[in-house]
Amino acid sequence: MKYVDEFREPEKAEAIRREIAKLCRQLEKPIKIMEVCGGHTHSIFKYGIEEILPQTIELIHGPGCPVCVMPKGRLDDAIAISQNHNVIFATFGDAMRVPGSKTSLLQARAQGADIRMVYSPLDSLQIARDNPDKQVVFFALGFETTAPSTAFTILQAAAEEIPNFSMFSNHVLVIPALKALLDNPDLQLDGFVGPGHVSMVIGTDPYQFISQQYNKPIVVSGFEPLDILQSIWMLLQQLVENRCEVENQYNRIVEKTGNTVALQAINKVFAVRDSFDWRGLGDIPYSGLQIKPEYAQFDAELKFTIPNLKVADHKACKCGEILKGVLKPWECKVFGTACTPETPIGTCMVSSEGACAAYYKYGRLSTIAKRTIAQKPKITQEPLPACGFSSE
Repeated sequence: MKYVDEFREPEKAEAIRREIAKLCRQLEKPIKIMEVCGGHTHSIFKYGIEEILPQTIELIHGPGCPVCVMPKGRLDDAIAISQNHNVIFATFGDAMRVPGSKTSLLQARAQGADIRMVYSPLDSLQIARDNPDKQVVFFALGFETTAPSTAFTILQAAAEEIPNFSMFSNHVLVIPALKALLDNPDLQLDGFVGPGHVSMVIGTDPYQFISQQYNKPIVVSGFEPLDILQSIWMLLQQLVENRCEVENQYNRIVEKTGNTVALQAINKVFAVRDSFDWRGLGDIPYSGLQIKPEYAQFDAELKFTIPNLKVADHKACKCGEILKGVLKPWECKVFGTACTPETPIGTCMVSSEGACAAYYKYGRLSTIAKRTIAQKPKITQEPLPACGFSSE
């Protein structure tokens, strides 16, 4: 594991931290940086990155968690499909415990629905092959990161002419969400740490509008501690030099034009929806993917009757504000008390990429969070390695 360890060396992290501190002194003002991806949020807290940054830098957590942005109405639709007679409903594990308006997929399974956890859409296709007398539906969700695997599975199902297979598509697009955030006057940002996994598919070119139209710098970043620190340094360097550009720190994985094969598969199978409802962000035009008419036989929305209703979030839940970057998780009154990973009220506490889940698991590394959490009932957690940059 030497290769991974090289991205977690404390000495190198300290060297970058000193350079970041120098740039902050030159800027002489508070800086707000949004890390779009939930994977970055978890890395930031797992390795204590926020704690070693100058106090003038504030990290804002963005809406890059696909399970978190799923509104209750779409979850209710998924549960309704799963409760149909003769249906096997397949889903990723993260979505099992996300609460709908009345229940969750996990609770629906306990009540008799045939809901199975899978690790890829191809697993659900195999279930359809093995159960020709059942209708198998896959809960397709995620950003552009997971859309290619969904598209390739539909193409495979079409090639094999598997009639008992379909997908409930909830794929969303990152670019319209970023535009919605930038158009929000309440959220003043100085730059973005761009999502690495999404960019692996779409490349860096689609982010040009951020620098050209909104005059904000963005650096696409990897997920290791040194990746994130270097990306923050690159952003500050742009601000010091009064530049607004799209830069790629994650160039060992991400290419400028993205993954051509993956993009072709997405474009072949999916069309862009006129609008899609996001938790916290509301309806965003052209921000979701639906299955094209050519593959309508694999569209669960056409095969089954669904409620298709908008459902308001729990009044105590602040997931919407957290996803917009307006609030931090520990500013929610039910965080760590009524809302925990075992008893989630909102999606941000459920997903492995959710900001609330990150704070709950690693938040004691945050001095700011401590001041608020100290006023609430204590949560027992296993201690992290003292160095913070463990390879485990």
